[in-house]
Parts: sequence; C-alpha cells; structure tokens
Amino acid sequence: MTSIKIPKDHPRAESLRIREKLIEHYNKGVVASAGLIAHGRGEAFDYLLGEKTTAPALKAIEAAAAMLLTAKHPVISVNGNTAALVAEEIVKLAEVANAKIEVNLFYRTPKRELAIKKLLEKAGAKEVLGVGKNASARIPELGSERRHVDYRGILIADVVLVPLEDGDRTEALVKMGKKVIAVDLNPLSRTAQNATITIVDNVVRAMPKLVETTEKLKAQGLEKCHEILRNFDNKRNLAESINLIKNRLLEAAEKGEPLTVEAGKL
Repeated sequence: MTSIKIPKDHPRAESLRIREKLIEHYNKGVVASAGLIAHGRGEAFDYLLGEKTTAPALKAIEAAAAMLLTAKHPVISVNGNTAALVAEEIVKLAEVANAKIEVNLFYRTPKRELAIKKLLEKAGAKEVLGVGKNASARIPELGSERRHVDYRGILIADVVLVPLEDGDRTEALVKMGKKVIAVDLNPLSRTAQNATITIVDNVVRAMPKLVETTEKLKAQGLEKCHEILRNFDNKRNLAESINLIKNRLLEAAEKGEPLTVEAGKL
C-alpha cells in the first residue's frame, strides 16, 4: 500500500496508514483531491474526541442499526473516501440490512463512478446503483452534482445512510421526508445537526461496529429496534459529544498537557 515505513508505536500510526490508503485510492481515481482535504478536517475532530468510539457514538450506532432494520427501502450512499476506507464493511452492512448501495458524488465524473463501482464489486457488491445513466433522477432544490440519484435507490429510499456527507444534501434529503443517518466527526456541522441520527465517529471505526450491531439487533427482532428508536434523541446525543470534546479540552488546559491518544490506534 505504501513505501513509507510507519513505526508501530508511533502515536499517529493508524492515522498515517489511513492517509496513505486515501492517497493510494486518489492515484487510482477513487478519491477526489478535495476528499484528502476533507479527511484532514475530520482528523482534527477525531483528535479532539480521543480517536476512539465514544459512548454517545455507540448509542447512535445502535439507533442507526435499528433504523436500517426497520426501513422499507434503506440505501447506503457511497462517495470516494468511504469506498476507499470501508468498502468491505459497506457490502456487509448492505447484506445484513437488506439495503441498496448507491454511488453519489460531489465531484462526479464517469471515470470516478466506475472506479468506485469496481472497488465495491471487488469487495463483494452484487449491485451498485447510481452509475452513469442510472443516476438520472434528481433531488429537488440541490444544485451540486449530488443531485443526481438513482430512481431505484435514493429517490425512493425512506432511510439513507450518508457516511462523510455534505450538509446541503442532508438538508435536501430531510426536506424530501427521508430519514438520514450520518457519520460525521464534527458534531457542529450542518450534516450532523440536520441528520435524523448522527454517529460522531471515524468511519473506519463506526462502520465495523455498525455491521456488528445490526447483526445482533436483527436477531432480537423489530420490536427491540422500535424500542431503541423511541428512546433515542439525536440532539441530546450530539450535545453529549460536544460536551465530551469541551471536557477534554478543559482537562488538557488545566493540566497544561497535550491531548493524549493511545499510541498507534484509532
């Protein structure tokens, strides 16, 4: 994957490996150049969170699993960064939740669409929507290339999972009456604040846990899923994530020490 030797005990080891993976897929045409910048922004918030899946994130993951399982037409929306980092998990989640997989891009080109489709198919996807002429439907009131959606997928979806999303489309999907599950490291973003359920976590941690949780809940039945959703409050959960960041910063300021993370891990 990379010619750079990353020491295992380096405190940024896993973060550096992820960066190299994104660069690799940028060179393959999967990741847009702007996706590299967006990832760096997310890294900053992950550092503030302690680079671990927090208690609020776990609550949101459980609620997200419940929402996917109770949906009639769930769709997992995939961009370049998501495909590069968690393609296998996307395919597994789609199988467990009986969800469709659809490519949706801000920087949309036929070459990128096909590169992402091939990557998902290599990971085991049997069907990938939103490529070429199949993305002929439109999201109203949205001017970016993200407005192009598949009439078999996002257009008719009742629940859309949007890892690494932009706020405009989240707002537009909610206006269409759809429930949106977001994975966003920034709890203050428009995406996080407008989504129905927001998982404030790194996608490389959140997606494997979401697959695992969905499998467990599926075995427990729909009534358990409805119970979880009745008790989940996204605004309150986001506030918990914001308070967690605030408390970590206050603690670091009081001690006069840098924020710490476990060496080599995310």
